Amino acid sequence: MDVVIVLAAVAAGLIAGVVLARVFAKGGATAAGAASEESVKLRAAAQAEADQLRKAAEIEGKEVAQKRKAELEDELRARKTELTRQEEAAATREREVERTRKDAERRNAEIEKRERAADGKTRQVDAALEKAEAAQADAKKKLEEVAGLTAEQARKRLEDEIRGQAQTAAAVEIKKITDDADRESQARAKTIIATAIQRYASEFVHERTVAVVPLPSDDMKGRLIGREGRNIRALEAATGVDIIIDDTSEALTISCFNPVRREVGRLAISALVSDGRIHPTRIEEVVKKAEKDVDKVCREAGEQAVFDLGLHRVHPELVRLLGQLKMRSSYAQNLLAHSVEVGYLAGLMATELGINIKLARRAGLLHDIGKAIDHDHEGDHAEVGAQLARKHGESPKVSQAIASHHGGVPPASLLDHVVDAANQLSAARPGARRETLATYIKRLEDVEAICTRFNGVSKAFALQAGREVRVMVQNDQVDDAQALVMSRDIARAIEAEASYAGSIRVVVVRETRASEYAR
Repeated sequence: MDVVIVLAAVAAGLIAGVVLARVFAKGGATAAGAASEESVKLRAAAQAEADQLRKAAEIEGKEVAQKRKAELEDELRARKTELTRQEEAAATREREVERTRKDAERRNAEIEKRERAADGKTRQVDAALEKAEAAQADAKKKLEEVAGLTAEQARKRLEDEIRGQAQTAAAVEIKKITDDADRESQARAKTIIATAIQRYASEFVHERTVAVVPLPSDDMKGRLIGREGRNIRALEAATGVDIIIDDTSEALTISCFNPVRREVGRLAISALVSDGRIHPTRIEEVVKKAEKDVDKVCREAGEQAVFDLGLHRVHPELVRLLGQLKMRSSYAQNLLAHSVEVGYLAGLMATELGINIKLARRAGLLHDIGKAIDHDHEGDHAEVGAQLARKHGESPKVSQAIASHHGGVPPASLLDHVVDAANQLSAARPGARRETLATYIKRLEDVEAICTRFNGVSKAFALQAGREVRVMVQNDQVDDAQALVMSRDIARAIEAEASYAGSIRVVVVRETRASEYAR
């Protein structure tokens, strides 16, 4: 651009020189002022033209510079792109190299593993070859021995070997079958016990955990409830029982698992009904008095049981807990009477066996002592009773007999077996454990109704306290094969619909009778 400006100035000078030469060439003596004026005009024109050329040169130079700059930037971007591509290609090659290296290491590891496996197989083959050679030598030896035997001797030896192998295989199979049967029997036994508990639970709870208190009139129910229920809440809080007041005429129900609390509640409500004064303060006084009366009755019952068996130095707390067993029953068998019976039976067996009679009676009387407090303690009543006996100074033999009388603890002495046997004898005595008459009759009727529902059944009789049912079928409608199927169907129907404990035997009877008269 500077060169263009210089050229423009040179051109302006040349133009001015040419003009002056023309002026002088005309030969006229032109006035100095006119020449000067012309010179000024020429210079101005030359200057204007030079400015225009300079501006044009500047614009052209800027365009050239911008174009060059754009070319340089494009070239720079192209070089950066190429550099980035080269870097990515280098990184890719590095990853390929690293992968190739790892593959090589893995292949080496696999080759080493295969080599080790091949070495192991080689050793196994060598061992198998040695074993085969030994077996071959043994077989050869046996063949040599057999070669010297008669045909009968060889047959006998072969039979012995096959019999031994069969016995070994049978023993293994028998053990497997026995183990499977044990596992299955345990599972089935638990299922049967759980089903029996579920079927018997509702009747047990209703019959053995409630007490009914008669009332002189239905108006007394409102007085027992009190304003906004304060009297009945005070009664339940003081006695620890649930009081059920429903539409039953002139009666209310006391519900509680603890028989002692249930008896305290019954006595307290009876006293309040007789007295007529029913309010929270009076309720507390009456409940305290009822607790003292029940405690006195329990102590007297326990002392009487100890006296009847001729025992001495029994801890007072054990005597009181023994008396509480009078409030409990098992299958309608009073537990205190049951404990006394067990004590008597254990003493009789001890007499015959020549062991300590007093110790046997003591263990028999206390064997169910844990049931007096099992509402407040976790665990089996035998274990709870053994701990209670040890706590109150009973001998280790008595505690062991209490703990083992249901098989939870293995028996350790003859006394343990005596107490266990006496307990089973007392419970198994006919009439010792019975159902309520209404429940018993209802259960027998249900079983008979299920049997008579089947086609071809003429009559059904429940025998042996409901443990067996005889089903009489019509001979012309049911054959022998159908009788077998019917017995199974009736048993399944009883299982599904009836409530019972234990098992019921179903006997289907099909008779063919022929008769004739002799005249």
